[in-house]
Amino acid sequence: MKYPLQEIRTLELPTALRNIEHLEKRLREDAPRLWERRGEIQALKLFHAMAERVPAYKDVLKKNRIRPDSVRSMQDFKQLPLLDKTSYLRAYPLKELCWDGEFSERAWTVCTTSGSTGEPFYFPHGAMQDAQYALFAELYLRTNFQIHKKRTLYVNGFPMGAWIGGVFTYKAITMLAERGDYPLSIINPGINKIEIIKAIRKLGDDFDQVIIGGYGPFVKDTLDDGIREGMDWKKYNLGFIFSAEGFSEGFRDYVLEMAGKKDDITATLNHYGTVDLGTMSYETPLAVLARRRAVEHPELYRKLFDNSIRLPTLTQFLPSLFFFEEVDRTLVCSAAAGLPLVRYDLKDVGGVYRYDELTDAFHAAGVDLEKELSGRGLAQTRWSLPFVYVYERNDFSVSFYAFQIYPATIRRALEQTSLRSKLTGKFAMRVEYDRNQNQRFEVNVELKSGVVRTDALKEKVTKLVTEQLLKESSEYRETHRMKGRRVFPHVVFWPYEHERFFRSGIKQKWVVR
Repeated sequence: MKYPLQEIRTLELPTALRNIEHLEKRLREDAPRLWERRGEIQALKLFHAMAERVPAYKDVLKKNRIRPDSVRSMQDFKQLPLLDKTSYLRAYPLKELCWDGEFSERAWTVCTTSGSTGEPFYFPHGAMQDAQYALFAELYLRTNFQIHKKRTLYVNGFPMGAWIGGVFTYKAITMLAERGDYPLSIINPGINKIEIIKAIRKLGDDFDQVIIGGYGPFVKDTLDDGIREGMDWKKYNLGFIFSAEGFSEGFRDYVLEMAGKKDDITATLNHYGTVDLGTMSYETPLAVLARRRAVEHPELYRKLFDNSIRLPTLTQFLPSLFFFEEVDRTLVCSAAAGLPLVRYDLKDVGGVYRYDELTDAFHAAGVDLEKELSGRGLAQTRWSLPFVYVYERNDFSVSFYAFQIYPATIRRALEQTSLRSKLTGKFAMRVEYDRNQNQRFEVNVELKSGVVRTDALKEKVTKLVTEQLLKESSEYRETHRMKGRRVFPHVVFWPYEHERFFRSGIKQKWVVR
């Protein structure tokens, strides 16, 4: 399909996204293909705007001998070179990556990467990015938590500082609250569990609901610590907003149980976002339902995700704001971020499904997602948007006897009900070598506060981890058959929040090298 150039020159927040009630109606009623087409048009708009106004991208096009006026269709668009952090962002001065080559001349909120995979990179975010995230937040806070009907306290447990999570969340929620349309308050304790518990104990009774936003394992630790201090979390009508990494459905069930809710597909949601582009998509109730049903149907799961070990995060996205493509099983996104990016390689393994493509796959397996959503009284939450799924990165694994072990396998073993009173669920795995250069798979496990390590507990954890590896990995089964106990995991217990592997408040490193 070709689009007249005069229709794709102007870049702005699409009119269809500006009125929230109108947008909700369109999300329910417009055909999925219409949303896809809007995304295609916006992606072409973004390309032409960047070709005219971003010095670094002009240079990329020149080096690749691409004339902007020759890019008129999605077929043309998909021939454009991919951008990434190494070949594009680090290859040009920061100002040349900005609109009109202006950095210090404009007003930004600057965020940084953690530097865990290299030297930190600084990303500027402007009012447009704040508006984008505020829009997403408004959609899911209305859909999942009815903030237009309930007095709500949002507890921002994301890290505050130079990182994107806490500041981005604070600005988005504040934007909503200041509009005056919602009885919505926010408190920003950041990654301070004691202050979160104090705030909810002191303020929670004044609100119809309390929403906790934070990194999943940190929020779980906060709930565990609260229970130890006598908190009855079930009295506060809790909701949860997660980000930064994926989690299992066992983790979701555990959090729901602590909050006094069962099989609730609206009480929790996860984001898919990066500091590069911000919050790109999130779990809608339909996406949560689809993921939970896929786990229950192994054949369907393998058909959809082609991976029996790693469970991807499954979200829906607005193509008009974040246009996803799947290129060789890797996710590529185009968006008008602070540093605008076209066909940006996120280096994330995953894929994209059209709305009908995914729902039809469930139908063929005897699962009617739309009917089940309606049966739960949630028909109004069904968005006709495409889906994007993302796995943990390939480098988040260890190589053991020439095969890969992923954190998801160990996570499932440690989340079993029989271990909940003893372990936090956090761990750090690595492969070590003995003096004879034999490999040893080591799993460092965090104990709950006050729990003492015992030989019986070590034997139990070793057994459960081994069983999970045998269940999920054919390579491990064969190696175990040949080498026996030599490939058993070596379990090492650590006290709660020990500095070595489990320092409080930071993102857990599931793999250490």
